[in-house]
Amino acid sequence: MRINLKVWRQANPEVEGGFKNYAVSNVQPDLSFLEVLDILNEQLIAEGGLPVEFDHDCREGICGSCGMMINGQAHGSQQRTAVCQLYMRHFQEGDTVTLEPWRAKAFPVIKDLVVDRSAFDRISAAGGYISVKTGAAPDANAVLVAKPDADKAFDYATCIGCGACVAACPNASASLFTAAKISHLALMAQGKPERQQRVVKMTEKMTAEGFGDCSNHGECQSVCPKGISIAAIAQMRREYIRAKLPFG
Repeated sequence: MRINLKVWRQANPEVEGGFKNYAVSNVQPDLSFLEVLDILNEQLIAEGGLPVEFDHDCREGICGSCGMMINGQAHGSQQRTAVCQLYMRHFQEGDTVTLEPWRAKAFPVIKDLVVDRSAFDRISAAGGYISVKTGAAPDANAVLVAKPDADKAFDYATCIGCGACVAACPNASASLFTAAKISHLALMAQGKPERQQRVVKMTEKMTAEGFGDCSNHGECQSVCPKGISIAAIAQMRREYIRAKLPFG
């Protein structure tokens, strides 16, 4: 089938960008969206043009590198799906698909569809490390964790840091990402010694990086490719209040 792509092109952060229209023919239903972009780039290079820059790595929905707005939705319309796992069978012959980078002050555009998401790394780094010696795998099994806590911690730990939550939030909030990183450690025994200083440092760093505040809009949960619940944000807020109260 033939797909029309309306792609945001921007040479660098200092110049204005704009949309360019391209057509890709002979698109097979089992191709991933990133493979269609590969085909487009082959066409552009063959014509002497510049390829479209976009982030990718594992292409298995694991690393979180891929990320763009597809027809106004982070990662596209398929729930719990990263761009690299979005297949062309979900599109129709002659569809026009609009591609944009994440839009957030804290995610400045580098080129085309690529943005700088290093703010996420700095938030994670602000949380420090786990000082508890966990030992080898058998030793970890000796630490009893209630199943509900273990299940929630695992769900929060699946965050891949793709940035879809920020891109979809009307406030460009990083609360879901930050909350997932804070909450999964707070629920585990090994993460509790530093839990108070961790939540304060990470939330303060999140604000310093220029992310907006959470207003419980809920779009972050809807677009998250791992389906992480905004219950993590409630957990983060409880952790923060406990850390700030004199008897916390």
